[in-house]
Amino acid sequence: MPVDAPLVRRLVATQFPHWADLPVEPVAKSGVDNATYRLGDTLSVRLPRLPRWVGQVEREQRWLPYLAPHLPLPIPAPVARGGPGEGYPFPWSVYRWLEGEDADLDRIADPHRTAVELAGFLTALQSVPATGGPPPEASNGFRGVPLADRRDSPVVESRVRERIAALSGLVDTAALTEVYETAVAAPAWPGPPVWIHGDPDPANMLMRDGRLGAVIDFGTVAVGDPACDLIAAWTFFDAPSRQVFRAALGVDDATWARGRAWGLTGILPGPEELTDPVRGVAARRRLDEIVADHQQHP
Repeated sequence: MPVDAPLVRRLVATQFPHWADLPVEPVAKSGVDNATYRLGDTLSVRLPRLPRWVGQVEREQRWLPYLAPHLPLPIPAPVARGGPGEGYPFPWSVYRWLEGEDADLDRIADPHRTAVELAGFLTALQSVPATGGPPPEASNGFRGVPLADRRDSPVVESRVRERIAALSGLVDTAALTEVYETAVAAPAWPGPPVWIHGDPDPANMLMRDGRLGAVIDFGTVAVGDPACDLIAAWTFFDAPSRQVFRAALGVDDATWARGRAWGLTGILPGPEELTDPVRGVAARRRLDEIVADHQQHP
């Protein structure tokens, strides 16, 4: 669904006229599932781009106020819910604006401290009572499902094998396949489902003054297998801080192995990225690290 600033201005003006005079500006990185715009100095507007993601509006509106008091870092706070209008067919949300920059490990003052802080955030999230929480479903991309689940998640076998096969001749696809197959063979999560963020990627974390300042974009939040949130180990941390992160979480071997599969889906590049002279170096390094970790901790 095409979304631009004039549409957002019209939606705000017609549904929330008390904010009609506030400027509307696109954020630097708007997101894939949702378009995000800044509304004045203290608010933001978030709008689903596709029908599949409409359920994220209800999920965030319902559960973010419930989760926030239990968490050690700020998360988005819904302040209003909009509806279809002006040619836009979906519900949408207004949130408090959270200050900060996209998290970047190279600009984090102390990566080890950040690893402990993020582990503490995820531990607190997992500890929130999950009774009645939303299960993995289409509108959260089935984040948090068991690896054997056949639904269309990032870790479903058909999707992962196809992405690995596309890299044939460019990297050691046999080693990547072994990482994935080991994860699938690992014991499933033995406990009840727990709260997960679903996509703790650097783009969904904010830093302030060189420290982790907030966690955002809870459209994929659910109750499921906590291995899903180990994505951060591979998309954010380097090898030393990754081990600090694991130790702070107290993750068992089976969960870590399943987390590698989720992490693998987060770092698997396309052939065009691998052959890029700049991006390819970083992509290969990430793949080498996940294979090395598997070999060291099978």
